[in-house]
Amino acid sequence: MFKILLVDDEVFVRKGLLEIIPWESLNFSIAGEANNGAEALDMIRQLKPDLVITDIRMPILDGLELISTVAENNAQDVVFIVISGFNDFKYAQQALRYGVHDYILKPIDDEEMTATLRKLSYTMGRKRITTLTNVDHTASVILETLVQGKLPDTEAEPLAAALGMEQKHGFLYCLAEVYSGQGDQQLTLKQFQSGLQFIEEDGNRIPVFEQQQGSFGMLLCTEAVTGGAGGLANRLECLRSALEDRLGCRLNLYAGDPAQALMDVHRSYAEANEAARHKYAEPAGLIMYSLIKDRPLYVFDMSPAVISKLIVQLEEGDRCGYLDTVESIFQLFHKQRFTPHAVSGSLARCMTGIIAVIKEMDGSEEQILRLKGLTEREHVNWSLQMLKENFTLAVQEATDYIALLRKEHSAGGIVFIKRYIDTHYSENINLKSIAAQFYMNAVYLGRLFRKTYGVYFNDYLLELRIQEAKKLLRKSDFRIYEIAGKVGFQSVDYFVTQFEKLEQVSPTEYRNILIEKE
Repeated sequence: MFKILLVDDEVFVRKGLLEIIPWESLNFSIAGEANNGAEALDMIRQLKPDLVITDIRMPILDGLELISTVAENNAQDVVFIVISGFNDFKYAQQALRYGVHDYILKPIDDEEMTATLRKLSYTMGRKRITTLTNVDHTASVILETLVQGKLPDTEAEPLAAALGMEQKHGFLYCLAEVYSGQGDQQLTLKQFQSGLQFIEEDGNRIPVFEQQQGSFGMLLCTEAVTGGAGGLANRLECLRSALEDRLGCRLNLYAGDPAQALMDVHRSYAEANEAARHKYAEPAGLIMYSLIKDRPLYVFDMSPAVISKLIVQLEEGDRCGYLDTVESIFQLFHKQRFTPHAVSGSLARCMTGIIAVIKEMDGSEEQILRLKGLTEREHVNWSLQMLKENFTLAVQEATDYIALLRKEHSAGGIVFIKRYIDTHYSENINLKSIAAQFYMNAVYLGRLFRKTYGVYFNDYLLELRIQEAKKLLRKSDFRIYEIAGKVGFQSVDYFVTQFEKLEQVSPTEYRNILIEKE
């Protein structure tokens, strides 16, 4: 963003400017405020702003003196806009002589100021890019400005002339998304433009800008792409295929609807980007807005039940099961027409659940970060197949690590678990809570316990509690409900039922039999 210094001795004017102008959307940020020209001069040296908006009539050092001092020192390239309540030609003439960008009268009209700043941001941006790269990116900057849709119709003619399209009618915005895998070198704007120039006769005249890394917007003239057999779709597919061959990488092409006027290109831009939201719902290649605009998209995360199923399969080491689930998840993404954002959110939720399991098992921070890295890679320019391969790799690695952690916990651990049960039988414990206590899958623990001791976990715990209850019945005068609570039963009725089931008599009858024998 470009830095701005506001200079005015009236604080309400400065605060008013802060409120009425959408600075960030214009690519500006307020670096500071000054009460007079002298204070502003010091702040210019410290802050090095790109733009100074200043009043003229101020104490100590007025606006014109500030501008002339900065100009004479020639210390840095600063743009000035003057705001003044004096509609005096002499002031304006003198300000323009110092190279002031604009002279705006108070009270400030927010639309006039916003329009001035928008044009200035465009000019400053083009100048900065040219300075940094020593290359004139005028066409790219103009196209980037056009797609924002904030320019008045009066600027259409000069912009068309700057793009070399002044004699052309009908425009189409296309977005080329170049697929790149992990570790692949990202295609640059210059490389894309070179490829376009090689395959198109007027390729060097086609405006292109890098919408985001690996995605390039093109402004095509419909006169050039609608001719020949098959019309627009055929020509765009030929362009896409030729770009793939020339650049040596796969790419998708998203096309908006044609716009008759240059100033309406922003609509075609919005439509092309909407078509891009269908990338996982449609076959790879060319996706045209006109063909998908009425097709709904799914914007939510997938069902938590599917995520839970996958996590259980990982915990159980069910390779065939989790591979089938991953396959069904990605089929779901395609068939139910998930948006890229919904796909990303669903996969992130899956991995969050998997990582939670690993944390519960005291997995290492290093391995957790690695798994996060596998799923949090920048995959904006990935196909659905590339996403599936990467996610499957992460799931397999997580499964292997969970198995390793379980092995470490299980080595000699089942004996310790049994001792824990023998000691804590009187508490409200069950298979699930014990498994969580020892960072194990409940199903796996149940199988391991039966394999080691030849009895089901629940049967062992029940037998242990009943035997302890019998001891209390023999050696104490506690009431039945008190004994039930002391050996871990939450319900006295359930205790009596289970006691009768194992001993063939009720607890009371058992105690009476002992008394009668005495």
